Amino acid sequence: AQRMLDTLHQPLHLGEQTLVVSASIGIATLPAHTAAEQALQAADLALYRAKQAGKAQFARYSQELQAAARRQLELESALGQALERDEFVLHYQPICRIDQGQPRLVGVEALLRWRHAGRLIAPQEFIASLEESGEILRAGDWVLRQACRQVRAWQLAGQGQLRCAVNLSSRQLQQGDFAARVADVLRETGLAPASLVLEITESQLMQDSAQNLACLRDLASLGVQLALDDFGTGYSSLAYLKRLPIDIIKVDKSFIAGTPQDAESLAISRTILGLGHSLGLSVVAEGVE
Repeated sequence: AQRMLDTLHQPLHLGEQTLVVSASIGIATLPAHTAAEQALQAADLALYRAKQAGKAQFARYSQELQAAARRQLELESALGQALERDEFVLHYQPICRIDQGQPRLVGVEALLRWRHAGRLIAPQEFIASLEESGEILRAGDWVLRQACRQVRAWQLAGQGQLRCAVNLSSRQLQQGDFAARVADVLRETGLAPASLVLEITESQLMQDSAQNLACLRDLASLGVQLALDDFGTGYSSLAYLKRLPIDIIKVDKSFIAGTPQDAESLAISRTILGLGHSLGLSVVAEGVE
């Protein structure tokens, strides 16, 4: 299979054009009596796994692969009904400011969790499926409304300065009326716009669609704060800090985890901290828990 991939990857010269083609291969070794349709399904399943691994890869069919695919289909089917069945819950990650060695709670980040069949499903098992199916739009609206309502209740209970951070999906940004929907949620819940932080990742910004950028500017005009998540893992960070109304940068936990033992991670973290403060931005360290 690898020899086939290498052969297919050779440049093709067509007139004045040179084309380089890559391929993905799925391999299914099955008993002789296997029906043709079953054999094609097995090979296609292996092909899907090869594509997931990246370009120019091959993968072999196995019973474990079949079981994993069956489980994924079952989860995706259940996920489409999770909102109606009231299976989604929010967990709140505290955000603290360290003042003279004493931590002070200044905000929380709302994290979506799915309780299904008596257990919590890990986010990496269902968030991508929500994105692919488009259900992230309904789920995202629910998260935003629930988080704003809860944080407003905490504010009224005595945590007046508490802010609420919510992660955004690219699909939400692509909704033409998303800023208006956020404004409606703020009015409905009574949360001040300055108390809401919407988090976007560098990978989302790198798509650089005019619609995304316009949506972010509309959100900023509402008075909502914007945070750049996983800072330092993309390629266009500095350009976006200049072009967009970013208020907060979050240092990726891959840098934080290495400090203080790793001198390079420490140097990168200090550089990001200095950069943020020089630009008048707040800086949040991820992964300190």
